[in-house]
Amino acid sequence: MPISAPKALYPSIALAPAPSVEPLNFSGRGGEYFGIWIVNLLLTVLTLGIYSAWAKVRRMQYFHRHTTLAGAAFDYHGQPLAILKGRAIALLLMVAYNVAMQFSMAAAFVALALLGAVLPLLLMRSLRFRAYNTSWRGLRFAFDGQRGGAYTVFLLWPVLSAVTLGLLAPLWHQRMKQYQHGHLRFGATGFAFTAGAGAFYRLYLTALVLVLGGAVLCAAALGLLIGAPPQALAALAGLLPLLMLIAVRPYVTARLQNLVWNGTRLGGHRLDSRVSARRLYLIGITNLVAIVCTLGLFIPFAAIRSARYRLESVAMLPAGSLDEFVAGRSSEVGATGEGAADLFDVDIAL
Repeated sequence: MPISAPKALYPSIALAPAPSVEPLNFSGRGGEYFGIWIVNLLLTVLTLGIYSAWAKVRRMQYFHRHTTLAGAAFDYHGQPLAILKGRAIALLLMVAYNVAMQFSMAAAFVALALLGAVLPLLLMRSLRFRAYNTSWRGLRFAFDGQRGGAYTVFLLWPVLSAVTLGLLAPLWHQRMKQYQHGHLRFGATGFAFTAGAGAFYRLYLTALVLVLGGAVLCAAALGLLIGAPPQALAALAGLLPLLMLIAVRPYVTARLQNLVWNGTRLGGHRLDSRVSARRLYLIGITNLVAIVCTLGLFIPFAAIRSARYRLESVAMLPAGSLDEFVAGRSSEVGATGEGAADLFDVDIAL
């Protein structure tokens, strides 16, 4: 049930003589990826999760190698053993924290302080690892963010957001993307991030209005069912968070992708993202129905459908020839942070 990219996604730009448009293309296929997905799943279960590092490399390589820009495919070079080592370190930190909680609050506080001291470094290393192990036309990306910025973005801003009851969360999000994209390089050419905090606040405010509106509608629906059996009311109340997530997530995903990538520059080259929230709703709902009807076997097909639409909604508007990029010097980086990013479920990749 593949969905191809809209053919006339950039009609106005295509008519202009300059700059030219170089859209991303994705050639992955659900049936092809299903074989990789099912093997990854089975081996991960059989090895009690150890194979998950190899599964991640296979998954990343498949999606990278089927994504092309200007006729050249991306590639992923991460090593499974390095990722597994990183995940082991992250797991030890989590176990240490849980064990400390069993002894006393003082021990738990010390363990939490240790996590706060180490986690920003792990996330910084994760960004370096992901950048270094991604390449296009044989040239690797790089990330040169430093420790001071990592502690500010991944420790100070989260604390300030919590203290202000979330009022600074949009500003934290903007600073995080600024740190991530502003320190990214492709060879010797640096990226820049120009999206301001105001755009993030507008996105968050709209999402909050949608959530509150959904809550009001759900409360009204429950009010109409006052006479229904308690079991039915409890089941409906349990489904409400899922229904609200389905309703709001596509909007936030679409607007956030457009905001982040439209605010990203590579030297003089611009990026243009035109994801439609309405289209994501359609893809998400049909994916969910198919996954339920196939008892989960449609998951890899759903991943391909979503990736194809989101990737092929992005294009580069080059200011000149893409062949003029000059390779910069890149240093080998560790994979400790990569494992931690997965284990702590920190989404800083997009």
